[in-house]
Amino acid sequence: MRYVSTRGEARSVDFEGALFSGYAPDGGLFMPQEIPTLDYNTLRTWSAFSYPELVKELSSLFISSELIPRKELNDLIDSAFRRFRHNNVVHLARLKDGLNVLELWHGVTYAFKDLSLSCTGQFLQYFLKKRKQHITILVGTSGDTGSAAIESVRGENNMDIFVLLPKGLCSQIQELQMTTVIEENVHVFIADGNSDEIDKPIKELFADADFARQHNLMSLNSINWSRIMVQIAHYFYAYFQCTPSMDMTPLPAVEIVVPTGAGGNITAGYIAQKMGLPIRLVAVVNNNDIIHRAIQHGDFSFSGSVKPTLASAMDIQEPYNMERILWLLSDCDGSLIKTLMEQFYTSKNLTLPEEVQRKLSEVLSSCSASDEDIVQAMRRCWEDNHYLLCPHSAVAVHYHYQQLDGHVSSRPRCCLAPASAAKFLDAVLRANLVPEVPPEIQALNTMETRSTTLRREDDWAKTLRDRIEAIAMRRHT
Repeated sequence: MRYVSTRGEARSVDFEGALFSGYAPDGGLFMPQEIPTLDYNTLRTWSAFSYPELVKELSSLFISSELIPRKELNDLIDSAFRRFRHNNVVHLARLKDGLNVLELWHGVTYAFKDLSLSCTGQFLQYFLKKRKQHITILVGTSGDTGSAAIESVRGENNMDIFVLLPKGLCSQIQELQMTTVIEENVHVFIADGNSDEIDKPIKELFADADFARQHNLMSLNSINWSRIMVQIAHYFYAYFQCTPSMDMTPLPAVEIVVPTGAGGNITAGYIAQKMGLPIRLVAVVNNNDIIHRAIQHGDFSFSGSVKPTLASAMDIQEPYNMERILWLLSDCDGSLIKTLMEQFYTSKNLTLPEEVQRKLSEVLSSCSASDEDIVQAMRRCWEDNHYLLCPHSAVAVHYHYQQLDGHVSSRPRCCLAPASAAKFLDAVLRANLVPEVPPEIQALNTMETRSTTLRREDDWAKTLRDRIEAIAMRRHT
């Protein structure tokens, strides 16, 4: 399996090359040159598999056995999931009125990012031990990515991780999960800006090819293909748990509702669909609705500044993984995608070509939810089921209730739950509900913290560059 850039001008790489990359050298994102398709008999066989077994099967399709032999791949994935609290790693909650909620948050940081990042951390260590090399990881986070990335590499002497988070725009618990990790290789920066603004210095450092090469820069944001690959398993597991039958021909469709920010998870869902999984995908967003507008009207443009919402991890106006979806929809036309994305990032204004928008609306449905919609969904789910939702999960459940009340569809449906309500106490309280806080999250409030502040007037890229160089010099003395 080879990986190519969505912009068509970079040389192809193998999985190891894609894993250790940020953006491709031409500014694009790496994607598999071919998407494997699965036949009916394979789907039937896989329907009996556990979540970890599905991750292993899917990963083996995208990682050649010459790079990681299958037995070693299986061992790495088993190691990745060892710290998860649930025996099945993920859990499907079957609730009233056909509401199925797939809990993806049973990892260390109580968020779905633990699933893909725990595996990615294992893949990195496998190759680094062979390379005898040090890497520098840059991560921008709107909430959960930072802490999950930190947990996947904390304490490792062959990696340093630099995490940027937006001041006051993550929940207190999300911030503490990052700033309380006191390790030599963990460096947390709190920036006076929003989620999109913190990506700019990271892109600037990756664009400096000499600096990136000298310090072996890489990203653990969902620009990294490894994260997308692992997340494909969410959709197979959700389908097999929710389909009414595996004995029908053709197999019945299941609707999967995906809370969407930067678009990595919905990209994984679309790849699962292209592999032959009979799913209908719904991208649900908050008031930062660029993906919703793109699907409905082809309007892939900024709508003013990022709007802070209760679903803070989705407060994004530059959903960079849409580039991957648009590339697939354009029949892998790198030249077209390069033109479109350069226009988008330069002008912040893009109308999708009519044919691309038509295809996009055929493969994805969409819905947006206001803060009031989120609060109402959280309350209703509690009243009906005594089940607490995080605000991001509530965006998906809002769509379910909308369909239920309108008698729109009787198709089986699964709502993906990206985080535990325990991480979002303010939202739970705003819904007039009582938080349920595990002891390990309560303990964060009494722990020592460490971080560096980036003021708006500072040169953030220079600050990062200087810190990376200083740490490299210390490492070599």
